Amino acid sequence: MFSIEHEFDATVITLVDEGPQHLQEDVTITAFEDCVTVEQLDPRTDRVQKITLSLAQLHELGAAFDLPEGVYRIAFGRD
Repeated sequence: MFSIEHEFDATVITLVDEGPQHLQEDVTITAFEDCVTVEQLDPRTDRVQKITLSLAQLHELGAAFDLPEGVYRIAFGRD
């Protein structure tokens, strides 16, 4: 299950882990104009862990799911 909310300066997507197996904490993805953050509560420390991806990193992550093992460079905004 997931939810999508449009806020003033960002779009927030929350992923909820559902199912009979061991469940993970919710993941919150917040898309801003210039970056994307991914947050998840770490139940061992009771702290939210957060990473920030630039839009270029996010694009590369999406491309990586469709490529075989290797090292790649993707040119952005170049002819």
